[in-house]
Amino acid sequence: MSPKTDDRIDVLKDLESEVGVLIRRIRRVIGERARAVHPELLPASYLMLAYVRDHGPLRASAMCAVFDIDKGAISRQVQHLLDLGLLDRHPDPEDGRATLLTTSKEGEERLEGVAAERRELLAERLSDWSYDELTAFSTSLRRYNDALGIPADR
Repeated sequence: MSPKTDDRIDVLKDLESEVGVLIRRIRRVIGERARAVHPELLPASYLMLAYVRDHGPLRASAMCAVFDIDKGAISRQVQHLLDLGLLDRHPDPEDGRATLLTTSKEGEERLEGVAAERRELLAERLSDWSYDELTAFSTSLRRYNDALGIPADR
């Protein structure tokens, strides 16, 4: 027997509420991680730094669509990351007028240190979850993101 429409609406309300909790927690954690990478690192810049690490080398303009912000805001964040020594800029070999961004050695090391701490904390906090539960949650979360049209490049 399938659930009644009212029951499905209640479950969707619960889902919306839990996603709200998750979003608030993620915002707090991103701020903490940004400060762990560098005391002056802004949370938005932390996300861009991680994106460059995962998808670079790339042009700053490539991040406009990913982060849904204009070139000026991207430019300011990139400059912030360059000033902190977390990004490097190199000429684009395909277009001498353009530059490519990569994570600096310092940026890589700091991001990896924060990632290692994050994995350790997750392992501790989720220690009572079985491998199958973790896999099922990860699969469900990916399916949720895919259903909402979250870009695959995350």
